[in-house]
Amino acid sequence: MGVKSVYIIGALKNRNVMTLAQEIRKLGFDVFDDWITPGPLADQYLLKYEKGRGHSYHEALNGRAANHIFEFDFNWLLKCDIAILLMKAGKSAHLELGFIRGLGKPGYILFPKEPARFDLMYKLASGIYFDKKELFKELCKLRRSNGRKHS
Repeated sequence: MGVKSVYIIGALKNRNVMTLAQEIRKLGFDVFDDWITPGPLADQYLLKYEKGRGHSYHEALNGRAANHIFEFDFNWLLKCDIAILLMKAGKSAHLELGFIRGLGKPGYILFPKEPARFDLMYKLASGIYFDKKELFKELCKLRRSNGRKHS
């Protein structure tokens, strides 16, 4: 059976998420990237809306809209077999990758190029890639090996 579903983690501003997701779908995987549909300013609009209602940051984070959006993404994180963090991404994306790894699921990082800043904690990922073709080879291996490698 193997790995079937992939959660693409990234930034709302990174429209390359959709391109990567489509390429992985062509490999035969079920890919979740639906979180990107609200657009690059979704989080800022949500906070602005909540502030306009007189809510604090904490209240906004615990509001109905935020909870609904969070549950949508969180449920897909729980369901996926593997996650790929597409860089450049921020704090939320890194938290999601850490959560995936904490569940014991494979989680990879794909950089568009080697980063200028060295970060030792990227060793917590199942692997890092600078070439998506190499990552795709790894995905196909995982699909065949039932996902046990690197988890």
